[in-house]
Amino acid sequence: MTIVETTEPVLAETALRKALSTRERPSHPGPLTASLVFAWRAVLKIKHVPMQLFDVTMFPVMFVLLFTYLFGGALAGSPREYLQSLLPGILVMTVTMITIYTGMALNGDISKGVFDRFRSLPIWRPAVLCGMLIADTVRYTMASAVVIVLGVILGFRPDGGPAGVVMALGLLLLFSFALSWVWSTIGLRMPNPESVMQVSMTVLFPLTFASNVFVDPSTMPEWVEAFVNVNPISHLTTASRSLMHGTGGAGGEIVWVLLWTVALIAVFAPLTMKGYNRQR
Repeated sequence: MTIVETTEPVLAETALRKALSTRERPSHPGPLTASLVFAWRAVLKIKHVPMQLFDVTMFPVMFVLLFTYLFGGALAGSPREYLQSLLPGILVMTVTMITIYTGMALNGDISKGVFDRFRSLPIWRPAVLCGMLIADTVRYTMASAVVIVLGVILGFRPDGGPAGVVMALGLLLLFSFALSWVWSTIGLRMPNPESVMQVSMTVLFPLTFASNVFVDPSTMPEWVEAFVNVNPISHLTTASRSLMHGTGGAGGEIVWVLLWTVALIAVFAPLTMKGYNRQR
């Protein structure tokens, strides 16, 4: 009788030894690495859903063209003259309004159950939120570039030169990053993205229009002027104009913007993380 030997037990033992290998495990990603990975994930969304670029391209173009040629002749004598004062304000208005999409995107991910997976990963917990905010800063930069390039084409000439424009842009991006934490907090508490949009616009609409973006506050009733003068959007607009045109006197306004930035992050970043940790 012939006995046939088989190698199956040997192969099974080899596979088992490989599965139980005692090699050193890869180290966990640090906070910065994890945040950048999630930022790249958010950027890849734009690649697969190009319509997400609509708000950072078409909206800025429409705002600049509409307000320049609608109000320019009546308020400054000519659209080109009005553009010198309007464009820094439109830049602030456009980018701050885009920040509400941070809360909407966060709410959408939660509704789809994606964040349940993220919370189970062995990573720095705030990395998910920080990554989204970093990616949104890229979108804010793109929108700013569209506004500035279009403004230059239409006749905007910043007397402060490229350095003034870059400083104004940096201040705007810093404030927008802080403002995004507000909408993130709202996004964690609303039932759907549409509700996030409604609540955010209810807050942001009066802030952007009841400001010095379009007209001099001294022409307004006293009670409206009082609100405009303490409005953070007004401080940011005044600082941006001063930096872009090199007129000086921006120091006080920059300080106010930085104080608002620190206050928003100090209040809403912990609230966002608290709401994120409570999500089920």
